[in-house]
Order: sequence, then structure tokens, then C-alpha cells
Amino acid sequence: MKTTTTLAAIAAVLLTLSACANTIRGAGRDTANAVNATQSAGQDVDSAASY
Repeated sequence: MKTTTTLAAIAAVLLTLSACANTIRGAGRDTANAVNATQSAGQDVDSAASY
């Protein structure tokens, strides 16, 4: 019984850590996409103002 409980606890910890890593990666991608979109919009405004 003790072994089963230990294995279940280890599995829960591993699942939590992997979910956390995925969240951090996703937030990083979202931030990078927001920066790229902002830079692109700034370039569009600059191009429009140049005409």
C-alpha cells in the first residue's frame, strides 16, 4: 500500500511539473507573438506616415 501511495505521489508531482513547464513555454510564445505584432504595427504606421 505504501509503495502505491508513493508512486501515485511521484506521478502527481511529475504531472504538475510538466504542466507548469508547458504553461511557461506557452506564455513565452504568446509574449513573443505580441512583441512581433507590435513591431509590425509600428512599421505599418511608419510606412503610412512616410507617404
